Amino acid sequence: MLAAVVDSPGRLADVLAVREVAGPPAPGAGEVVVRMLASTVHPSDEVTVSGAYGTRTSFPLVPGFDGVGVIEAVGPGVPAAALGRRVLPLGSAGAWQQYKRLDHSWCVPVPDDLPDDVACFAYINPLTAVTMVERFCRPGVRAVVVTAAASAIGGHLAELLTARGVAPIGVVRGTPGRTVAEPSRWRALIRTDEPGWRERLRALTGPREIDVAYDCVGGEVGADICALTSGDGVFVHYGLLSGSPLPARCFTEPGGPRVELFRLRDTVHGDGRRHLPELFAPVFEQLRRGLLRTAVSHRVGLSALVEHLRAPAAGHRGGKLLIEPQR
Repeated sequence: MLAAVVDSPGRLADVLAVREVAGPPAPGAGEVVVRMLASTVHPSDEVTVSGAYGTRTSFPLVPGFDGVGVIEAVGPGVPAAALGRRVLPLGSAGAWQQYKRLDHSWCVPVPDDLPDDVACFAYINPLTAVTMVERFCRPGVRAVVVTAAASAIGGHLAELLTARGVAPIGVVRGTPGRTVAEPSRWRALIRTDEPGWRERLRALTGPREIDVAYDCVGGEVGADICALTSGDGVFVHYGLLSGSPLPARCFTEPGGPRVELFRLRDTVHGDGRRHLPELFAPVFEQLRRGLLRTAVSHRVGLSALVEHLRAPAAGHRGGKLLIEPQR
């Protein structure tokens, strides 16, 4: 079968290679083999390939956390009815190959009315957004700030918060060609490449009057927003796009907000996997209603993935890349 393989850590476009590898062996007890139908490139793939998670990443590695496939073979103990079922094969990377072997308990059934190019994106961004809003946006919350507002997950958060009657303030880097998907969902947008952005944010929120901040940037931008968050509020840190950690003062400053380090992995890997269908139910319902959708800008077969990633215009500002592993 074809697989995209990384032999050693580095920049994704530099270290990824697509090659023929041995297909998966017959599934063992409780296992299945999934024929992958669609996948995508997520920032978590790039971070993992970079070697940032050294303690839990071993090479060679087949990347790909997001994806959908169909169960093509089952091992002893797996119900025969699972054959032919479309699923999200979770628990590990490995979506960038034509077949993935895994324990059946990691397979989340996909509703029949969700097409592959929708289900393929159901995991990391939508599940993170739904879980964080449910967990931290309690009744009475009014002032919410979202960093990286032009990102896919920033758009998901705005969509969910608007449905609760909360118009968030978005913080963006001002990258040329990037903007939020639906401006009407935002109370205001603050560009960190403009002088005085901190003062403008403070004028909108007042000192220490942010109820909830969702931050996937970190560094000094994250720290400045943390400093404006209420002592009774919560600063949810779930990413590190800046490449710099939050300064220690975010955790030690007297009177500061509660800082929550949200990791989707902790949610998904808890409870022995028995909770996975329940965890995804609200995500599938939102997708079925046409919400939390991810626009696709390019479709590429697995065999052409490396060439595509190395092309000068490989960025996908109008949407995400959809990988079709079977070609």
